[in-house]
Amino acid sequence: MRVLGIETSCDETGIAVYDEEQGLLAHALHSQVDMHAVYGGVVPELASRDHVRRIIPLIKTVLHEAHISARDINGVAYTAGPGLIGALLTGVAVGRGLAYGWEVPAIAIHHMEAHLLAPLLEVNPPRFPFIALLVSGGHTLLVQVNQPGDYKLLGESMDDAAGEAFDKTAKLLGLGYPGGPALSALAESGRPDRYHFPRPMTGKPGLDFSFSGLKTHALLTLEKAPDDQQSRADIARAFVDAVVDTLVIKCRRAMEETGLRTLVAAGGVSANRQLREQLTSLAIKMGGEVYFPRPEFCTDNGAMIAYAGYLRLKAGQQEPLSFSARARWKMDELSVVRGP
Repeated sequence: MRVLGIETSCDETGIAVYDEEQGLLAHALHSQVDMHAVYGGVVPELASRDHVRRIIPLIKTVLHEAHISARDINGVAYTAGPGLIGALLTGVAVGRGLAYGWEVPAIAIHHMEAHLLAPLLEVNPPRFPFIALLVSGGHTLLVQVNQPGDYKLLGESMDDAAGEAFDKTAKLLGLGYPGGPALSALAESGRPDRYHFPRPMTGKPGLDFSFSGLKTHALLTLEKAPDDQQSRADIARAFVDAVVDTLVIKCRRAMEETGLRTLVAAGGVSANRQLREQLTSLAIKMGGEVYFPRPEFCTDNGAMIAYAGYLRLKAGQQEPLSFSARARWKMDELSVVRGP
């Protein structure tokens, strides 16, 4: 089976082809970062229009690089949610239309499910069951993954996701968009012992997160700090330390409560060097293992959509001719992927 994957949930157009026997054949990604940087954040209407311009040329490019034609595609997978509704509808309409025209089945994919399955694209994939920490721009989740489609939500952010907190704090520090990577880079030159930020919601039971208070703490600290580059770097370091420590504490707690010792970290924030190092150290201490997608598959991409689509299409699932996109979509609403 050979599946075309289409990702258009926010500000990146991702296309890929996954083959059951050969694995990932080709993938391409167009980022809208430069376009949205002028506005300091994603403009939904501009994002949707750019997806319309990019999606067909990218599909042609990926098919060419995979040395295949439309006749070689056995199914089409597209992100149907959660995300920006206009951006989602672009990929949904194109994906469902291509599947109809090519007379192959189509499957709607949950964006966060695709993220947590992304490490399965690697040579050494994790085995089920495992704990997944999903940390992206719009979501922070801890999920017990028993098998594809069988998910138990353990914890989630009660306000800002970790990625949102990164971007908002970066803006306070005068960094450009996207702020997360810039903030992490600035934190590298920060001193770890000058400022200490709280580790929110770690002093009481539970696996939920809250990061909006860290943004406020950063603002108050910045207002009192000297106006120089080193102080901004020190604040960035304190912020990153607090977020990473909080994520690690919650992961350790989830592993202790479930008894599982396999941990997966995925989503854009999972590319953070400090987070990877501390989660690796945690796994060693717990006698377990941690898995990450390669950096290019931490952010939104078509490869994870193609792979998730392959699993569901192979199990016999497919969409009717009608289609829809969902700005919000809970993971516990997904059906379990069972073998054919």
